[in-house]
Amino acid sequence: MSDPNCPDRPDMPESYGLGDPQHGFDPLSWEWVVDRMVVGRNYWVATTRSDGRPHVVPVWGVWVDGSFWFFTDRKSLKARNAEPEPRATVHLESGDEVVVLEGDLVDTTEPAASRPVSEAYEAKYGVATAPDRGTALYYLSHNKVLAWLESDFPRTATR
Repeated sequence: MSDPNCPDRPDMPESYGLGDPQHGFDPLSWEWVVDRMVVGRNYWVATTRSDGRPHVVPVWGVWVDGSFWFFTDRKSLKARNAEPEPRATVHLESGDEVVVLEGDLVDTTEPAASRPVSEAYEAKYGVATAPDRGTALYYLSHNKVLAWLESDFPRTATR
């Protein structure tokens, strides 16, 4: 992942006015991204089916220790998709304050990792959840983050 403390523009200099100096560049901070991920309620997770078709679903999730985490049934399509093909995208439900994360889904049942995630989940949603035989805990090991404010695009378009 590029340094979150040194944001740059998305790599589309000929598109959407991103290469036009008249728009200026006012990158969004990493703290802004983290704040949106912390306070978001619903997130969209995109995985790829074995035949190459996309699968996108909303999930609840939490931001813990610099990563996005969520629980899902081990038999869910997103879990079945992630096993052979872990590459995924997660984004907020808002098109006004945009955060898009790309990376690999990692299935973990480590008690040291699941405890703070379970506590954050319960504090945020009022639901006690923990990984078990039927429930998987994933985090997104992100390697690319895109963010912008729709009201100030393209000036705030940040990678």
